Amino acid sequence: MVTATHEASHRLFQDHPEALAPVFEALGLPLPVKTDFHELSTDVTEIRPMERRADTVLMFEPDMGEHFVLAVEAQTKKDPDKAKSWAYYVAHLRAKYDLPVLLVAVCRDRSTAAWAMGPFECTVGPWTTQVTRPFVLGPQTVPEVADESVVVQQPAMAALSAIVHSQGRRAAAILETVARGLVSFEPDITKYWFEVVEVGLESTPAKENWRKLMQNVVTHFPGHGTLFEEKYLEGKAEGKAEDILRVLQVRGLTVSDGVHERITTCTDLDTLTAWFDRSLTATTAEDVLEEGSDVPMDDASEQP
Repeated sequence: MVTATHEASHRLFQDHPEALAPVFEALGLPLPVKTDFHELSTDVTEIRPMERRADTVLMFEPDMGEHFVLAVEAQTKKDPDKAKSWAYYVAHLRAKYDLPVLLVAVCRDRSTAAWAMGPFECTVGPWTTQVTRPFVLGPQTVPEVADESVVVQQPAMAALSAIVHSQGRRAAAILETVARGLVSFEPDITKYWFEVVEVGLESTPAKENWRKLMQNVVTHFPGHGTLFEEKYLEGKAEGKAEDILRVLQVRGLTVSDGVHERITTCTDLDTLTAWFDRSLTATTAEDVLEEGSDVPMDDASEQP
């Protein structure tokens, strides 16, 4: 099942693969730059008997040094079946691209991170045919952000730190540090990173704390109900309601208190759009709400 954390992970590493710096440092490799990567298809199905998709698949192709494939997976809990899928991903990508494959698992809690390190073995009797050992980005391997200057210099790394440490004892302090650092950017950049973190926090208790640190800005992750998105949609609904009332006023139609309240309190944009279309030709204000309205009309309150 694809969760918000999976999407945040995908967007983070797809758009900002420099967040993989802890992996390269641990492996003794030069720190990567964004131009070293390009995205590959996440579909690892053959003849489609069963759909299999990794979260993010990147090709690492530096000007100098080893080329390899990176498969990144967000893992929020222990899952024995996922260990089997991981072995498949690695084998399939190795055969498809004829390159070594590095599997990276992103985990928010220590127990899941410890489990995800494996090794996951395919054995028959005493013989091991295959071993899968993901590199885990989790509380044990991602540094805690304690300095706002780190956020300014490495926002992707800071966002990853906020997500993977969100269930630790210092989660609140890390979020505050990251938030203070992010507000130093241009507004659009700040909005983007605030939402990356919020979507990545998903259902953790830290999410509400993070929402309190946010500002009223538009959304970069439509459909996930972030605070930015809620405020953005509220603003759009208010504007649409004002348009409907303005049309009715210009056309000289009387708007009762009940109709006015129905229009101004509706937050469903599809409903408001339908009402706006009907307001252009309706003979009375009540006719605007007659079809497809979201709440039954109260005849007594809707009379002019």
